[in-house]
Amino acid sequence: MMLVFIAANLTLGITFSSIARNQLQAMQMTFFFFLPSILLSGFMFPFRGMPEWAQAIGNVLPLTHFLQLVRGILLKGDTLHELWPQLWPILAFMAAVLALGLRFYKRTLD
Repeated sequence: MMLVFIAANLTLGITFSSIARNQLQAMQMTFFFFLPSILLSGFMFPFRGMPEWAQAIGNVLPLTHFLQLVRGILLKGDTLHELWPQLWPILAFMAAVLALGLRFYKRTLD
């Protein structure tokens, strides 16, 4: 499960580096993604206590599903069958972000 989450974040890095014109822009993109990701994932604040619009945004983020996976494994001893509802959104995010990154990828010799 952790490798899938890491791969999703790596595809996000590929996408950011494909879209950004320089390293500073890529760093700014990561801040604008990871800060809301931490705040809206349920890591800092209870997810069910957030407004519905914040939950909708949080459900798109892979960290939200990863945290639920970790809690399910460590606290409840969930099996793969019970974890699948949290795993497939991370896989879908990874596929969509990778497709976007490959769309903007350009070969350069800078």
